[in-house]
Formats: sequence, C-alpha cells, structure tokens
Amino acid sequence: MKRFHQWHWISSAVCLVSMVLFSVTGITLNHADAIGATPKVRDIELNLPPALLAGLENRESGPLPAPLRAWLKQESGLAVDQRAAEWSDAEVYLALPRPGGDAWLAIDRADGTVLAEDTDRGWVALFNDLHKGRHAGVVWRWFIDIFAVATLVFAATGLVLMALHAKRRPATWPVTALGLILPWLLIAFFVH
Repeated sequence: MKRFHQWHWISSAVCLVSMVLFSVTGITLNHADAIGATPKVRDIELNLPPALLAGLENRESGPLPAPLRAWLKQESGLAVDQRAAEWSDAEVYLALPRPGGDAWLAIDRADGTVLAEDTDRGWVALFNDLHKGRHAGVVWRWFIDIFAVATLVFAATGLVLMALHAKRRPATWPVTALGLILPWLLIAFFVH
C-alpha cells in the first residue's frame, strides 16, 4: 500500500501542471467557436542580395543554405530552420508551420524576390496546438506521451487506493461506476 501511495503522489506531482493546462485547453478547444480571435498577418517582401541568389543556382533539394537562413532571420524575423524546401526551376518554397501560427516564404530563382507571410493566431491557438501536438516537434510529442503514461499511472494507482479504502467509503464503487457508465450513455444518446 505504501508503494501505491508513493507512485500515486509522484505521478500526480509530475502531472499536476500538465493536467491543469490540458484541462484548460480541452475547454478552449471544445468552445473554439465562442473564443474570438483575430490573427495578426505580416506580409514580407524582400530582394535577395546577388551573392545569396547565386547560392541557389545549382540546388535542387534540401534545406535553404545557412547564409540565406541567417539573412532571412535578420531581415524578416522568420525563424527558418533546416527543414527541406520545395525546389522548382522557377522558385523555392518553404512552409514554416508552428504552434499558434503559420508562415511561408517563396523565393523567385530568377530575380531573387522573396515573398513571405507570417501569421500569429494568438496565445489561445498556441496552447490549443500544443494540446494537440500540432507542429510542435518530436520532443513535444515525447513529452505528451510521457505525460500520458504518468497520467495512466496516476489513475491506476488511484483505482488501487480506492479499492483499498472502499470498505470505509460505501459510495466508492457506485460513484466509480457512474464515472464509467456516464460517458457511454452520453455517447449512445447524444453523440451522432
């Protein structure tokens, strides 16, 4: 019993902040139509220096060259990482989705014109996207998986502790059964 108490409090401590955030973002996702948001869109138009344009001449795939990424960051504020771009004879296109926003850029390979757009959908969208793991990367997906396992440990040890204390609390099993049955009844009668 001591071991279950220990696992229960450790898993609850690990999960506390994440459970609060996931609960809040679950509400914001469930009521997205009621939460007003005005995305901030920033249009960018630049011209590549001739030396950077020349660096694109013999490339057909892969990420943008490092000097070009650094120049774009400095001139546009866009965080261009090493993801692969889409290369054609006419242009280079790079999609830059991120949690809570989106960006893209297109470089004309003939004259070096850079057109870009950066959209910020706000902090609610940021947390909603993190809740879903949308465009958040591998490390965040691992975090969500580890958090889910810790939450399962928390729930399982809570169930064991409820079973150990059920004799002194007669409402334990009826309330637990309600928690099990209620979602299925709601699905059966109200979800179409």
